[in-house]
Amino acid sequence: MAPITSSETGNKNDSQKRPHYKPNYIPDPNYVRILDTTLRDGEQSPGAAMAPHQKLNIARQLAKLGVDVIEAGFPCSSKDDFAAVKMIAEEVGSNVDDDGYVPVIAGGARCNEKDIEIA
Repeated sequence: MAPITSSETGNKNDSQKRPHYKPNYIPDPNYVRILDTTLRDGEQSPGAAMAPHQKLNIARQLAKLGVDVIEAGFPCSSKDDFAAVKMIAEEVGSNVDDDGYVPVIAGGARCNEKDIEIA
């Protein structure tokens, strides 16, 4: 696979796997951030519940694929979901790869103080 040319300089030597993460800013207008909802939304299908260790394994693979944001779950919904989101944040969300890449780990919460405190 040929290296991607940086759109800022036009130089193939300036290419990166992904731009440095800054909220609401992408220096390369051609870069598309990927947000994966498999661990939260994927469980909405009947019979598709996952144990915390299964979610962790999926999160590891999503990180290897280079997913920018991993929506890990809805931590205030159950003790298992809280445990899964915590495990993913601690392991996957703090594991820096050779490129300096760490995915953003997100957890959902309703807009009420109790849910936000739990999350």
